[in-house]
Amino acid sequence: MVFKSMCRDVGIGANSYLLESGGVKVILDAGMHPKEEGLTAQPRYELIKDDTADAIFITHSHLDHVGTLPVASKRQRNAKIFISPETAELACAMLHNSVNVMESKRTELGITDYPFFNHRQLDRMKGIFERRNVGKKFDVDEKGKVQAEFFDAGHIMGSVGIMFEAEGKKVFYTGDVNFEDSTLQKGAIFPKEEVDVLIVETTRGEQPRRADYSRREEENELAKAINGALDRGGSALLPVFAMGKTQEVLAMLQRFKEEGLVDQKVPVYIGGLSSKMTTIYDKFSDVTRRNRRGFKFMTDMELAGGNKKRVGPIPFNNGCIYALSSGMMSPKTVSNNFARQGLLENKKHGLFFVGYAAEDTPGGNIRAAEHGDMVELDPAYPKVKLNCEVRAFDFSGHSTRDAIADFAVSVKPKKIFLVHGDDGAMAWFKQELETRLPGVEVIIPEPGVEFEI
Repeated sequence: MVFKSMCRDVGIGANSYLLESGGVKVILDAGMHPKEEGLTAQPRYELIKDDTADAIFITHSHLDHVGTLPVASKRQRNAKIFISPETAELACAMLHNSVNVMESKRTELGITDYPFFNHRQLDRMKGIFERRNVGKKFDVDEKGKVQAEFFDAGHIMGSVGIMFEAEGKKVFYTGDVNFEDSTLQKGAIFPKEEVDVLIVETTRGEQPRRADYSRREEENELAKAINGALDRGGSALLPVFAMGKTQEVLAMLQRFKEEGLVDQKVPVYIGGLSSKMTTIYDKFSDVTRRNRRGFKFMTDMELAGGNKKRVGPIPFNNGCIYALSSGMMSPKTVSNNFARQGLLENKKHGLFFVGYAAEDTPGGNIRAAEHGDMVELDPAYPKVKLNCEVRAFDFSGHSTRDAIADFAVSVKPKKIFLVHGDDGAMAWFKQELETRLPGVEVIIPEPGVEFEI
């Protein structure tokens, strides 16, 4: 068996890997780099010859794992696409939106490589998906040389880790994983048997969690912060990612209202892509492992921004809660526009981060700023003074580094590949796992290098 990274660089980016056994070639994920533009945002698909892959596996529907799936599928025309039913729906919605974004960037930024694919290609690709549920082993190739099984990864709806069996060996790829229950999403259920090879994400390797952390207490602190803004006569803006984080936040807000932590009459706004993703979450509310099973956000919760009768942009009023994308407050997104057009400079309001924001994004700029600083939100507009309350809360969809390390130790692999992490994160995992698993080979795979397993 052979493993090879097809990522553009070591670290978090356009995730894609190659696993080969007995002539059967399997591509693991087909992402798009969130910080690159044009062809450099794609994985290094030239590392595998066209029309030679037997299958493409997608672990979940975030763009850094599925964003170039149509490109991979076009290059590997005979490859089956194995995907969970939930991920199939979410990924298609996300990719259709990505086409629109790329078309805009082609016009505005002159990136002639965009779009990588079109809406018609997506509709055709959806028709060839091989949907598989968790807990059922299946053949990857016609001769059954490689078998696979999906395991619930607990990251977002439909996310999976994948066990491969071939040549008498077991290889487990975690994808992105969260072992803890969130407000909506239940934690991962991963295999407990020993494996020969573990391919494991390392996202939070540089981020130890404080000893007194409690998810419920963290949520309650958010409720207090929201109430503080409302009591001042302002509003609360929660920048969210449209898929996963929006639905987690909505579940929190519903609990706050039910338990009297937030007034039931306070309007909650979502919009745009978040509404589409939430509708898909509702579609699977009765069949997925989740808290609030059967609860449908769009019909069972009063969402001012989710009202289909509303026409025009979301109004910016006092006394409201806005859960708006993007989570990093990228220029031209609704959360950025709200912050730039009055929220950031008004001390009545609150801006509360509930997810990750990279340092070189508007969200990162705000988090690094001091009260009274001038902050750049969009280079096309003047800087804005930071006067509102700003707080960040830990509701990560990625598991803690200790929980992932514990899992790695429990399955006793002979070889470990560290992926999906910054340099410092991978360094922590390498030292930790080499200490706890003496004699086990822990590898940070350079792109393009083949490793025998």
